[in-house]
Amino acid sequence: MNSIRQWWSEKCANVRRSFYESNKVFKLLLSAVGIYLLLAMLVGMYWSLEPDEFDVLERAQTESSIASPELVAGVATSSSLIGVVDTLLNKSGGYLSNDATPPGIWLDNIPNWEYGALIQVRDLTKAMREAFSRSQSQSTEDKALALAESRLNFDHRSWLLPPSESEYKEGIGYLRDYLSRLTDDDHSNAQFYARSDNLRYWLSSVETRLGSLSQRLSASVGQRRINLDLANVEVARQSTSSASELIVKTPWNEIDDVFYEARGSAWALIHFLRALEVDFAEVLEKKNARVSVQQIIRELEGTQQTLYSPMVLNGSGFGMLANHSLVMASYLSRANAAIIDLRELLEKG
Repeated sequence: MNSIRQWWSEKCANVRRSFYESNKVFKLLLSAVGIYLLLAMLVGMYWSLEPDEFDVLERAQTESSIASPELVAGVATSSSLIGVVDTLLNKSGGYLSNDATPPGIWLDNIPNWEYGALIQVRDLTKAMREAFSRSQSQSTEDKALALAESRLNFDHRSWLLPPSESEYKEGIGYLRDYLSRLTDDDHSNAQFYARSDNLRYWLSSVETRLGSLSQRLSASVGQRRINLDLANVEVARQSTSSASELIVKTPWNEIDDVFYEARGSAWALIHFLRALEVDFAEVLEKKNARVSVQQIIRELEGTQQTLYSPMVLNGSGFGMLANHSLVMASYLSRANAAIIDLRELLEKG
């Protein structure tokens, strides 16, 4: 009887010892996971910091070998374009839109910010290839700018074979090739034509981008809109009929995405407009339009104010809570209206 009792006691002791050891391992694993999640959260917060603005003229001096980049048309614009793409790739956390591992894969604000800036990069690169670098419609396009445009239009979420970063770095290389030929007197095969029609061409793209973003931001609370698709046109038709009134509302899970896309787009535009203000200085002075450009920049700078709320709020227009999307839309709408006025001024003068 004593032997049975002793055997049972030893058995119970072994079970308790095994449970204690397994419980200890479980606690260690749980602690390790907790520490990892804490570190990932801190790293994610650091990576979510938006980059500061850079000085356009300082960047032009860095990218070129001349002391006064404002004397060479196109240097400021080309350098600011390179600077924006370089910032996308080398800011805190690097380029995050194609991250497939934590914590980058958990983040969505900065990837949408990157996409907004990238859209403006693509539009300006297209304008440089089609307008700024060509004297007329029948002239030959610059090969480096054509290659840069194709690289910068690569899928922004590709993480392998090839990753987006490698394509965008090649795009920067082609832009620098164009810039080096632009500032070298021995090479006459690279030009930048600072004409009012070229500036209006690019501004038309900016106008449509800001108009779309403003509408998407305003739709955060949902709106019943009159269908204006064929308004103010004498003879026009569309492929399929549509309702006379439309209900437009941005899905709740996309509100912060649109907000940060608009914020990134405005950040890139601020640099491009400052650069174009330098390269098109004579055109703007002749049209007395410099103050218009400065007002557009001022409106866009309002979009870069610090967001003190931990999340993008979506209160009703006159409700108790703020609606950050409507505030952003107001800045973009005023900037868009100023761009429309600027285009008319450049056309009529």
